[in-house]
Amino acid sequence: MTLAAFVTVSLLHLMAAISPGPAVLMSARTGVTEGLRTGFFLAMGIGLGGVIWASAALFGLAVLFQTAPALLWALKALGGLYLIYLAWCMWRDSDRPLDMRDDRRPPRTATSAFWLGVTTQLANPKPAVLFSAIFVGTVPPGTPSLVVGALLLVVFLNETLWNTAVARIFSFDRSKAAYISLKTVIDRSFGGLLALLGVKIAIT
Repeated sequence: MTLAAFVTVSLLHLMAAISPGPAVLMSARTGVTEGLRTGFFLAMGIGLGGVIWASAALFGLAVLFQTAPALLWALKALGGLYLIYLAWCMWRDSDRPLDMRDDRRPPRTATSAFWLGVTTQLANPKPAVLFSAIFVGTVPPGTPSLVVGALLLVVFLNETLWNTAVARIFSFDRSKAAYISLKTVIDRSFGGLLALLGVKIAIT
């Protein structure tokens, strides 16, 4: 694998990580409601989820999807339903006041935030197909394990750093103040967008 191909794969994945989706949406909401610390652990979970999908693509999951399309359909349906469930939770709690009096105790633990990130990323099986499209022709058979490991590290860093940045932007006091004043509207908007993404994943 050439250096140019490695850089190309890294940039293509970064563009995919930046594009709006369930992970970015969850990072934004976590940043504004629970702060940077919780958002960072969420982003790490998203990064691990990205590594899992990238590893699956490298080891032929896309081929399995092609030979057993029902499996892809089932994963998409389950992932879509999970995102719709998260959207329903946001909508359900939209009228609940947000207590910001103790910023030292985030509502979600680091472990809980981390696993929310992992499950949010794994709820969308499309990255496996995307990774396969990126890897075909750029990661030839017999690529050294060190290079494969470096690619997976890039995937983790792209996902983690970008989603941490999103959480940071939305964790500023001005963002929080705007959120508190419009909590019901914003939560329902986040929930509605997440539900739409869940439906899109399930039916496309």
